[in-house]
Amino acid sequence: MSDPHTPPDPQAAAAIAKVKRLMLVASLTTLIALAAVFGVIGYRVFHWQGSAPLPPPPGQSAEATLPAGAKVISTAVGDGHVVLTVEVDGAVELLSFDLRTLRPLGRVRLAPKP
Repeated sequence: MSDPHTPPDPQAAAAIAKVKRLMLVASLTTLIALAAVFGVIGYRVFHWQGSAPLPPPPGQSAEATLPAGAKVISTAVGDGHVVLTVEVDGAVELLSFDLRTLRPLGRVRLAPKP
């Protein structure tokens, strides 16, 4: 056995230095990869839009009022809005409502050009 306090020969010292450099590169690569993964997780947590809206609590109801004689042609849901296409007295209208509260947001009447 050799004495642990004696310096290693030059070839062994070069091999030890090379292994240390490789370990440093591997450690830095792992650290960067972990930082990227945690960064993506953090971004998704803090920029999460939430889940679908909850129904109204028991005993309360949300209802939207439509014009008298309106016939619903189609509906579309997206981005927190409900859009109804309705026919009122032969004219087509688009009615937009908030998805959670069904509060009216807008109304567009579609009419042909004269």
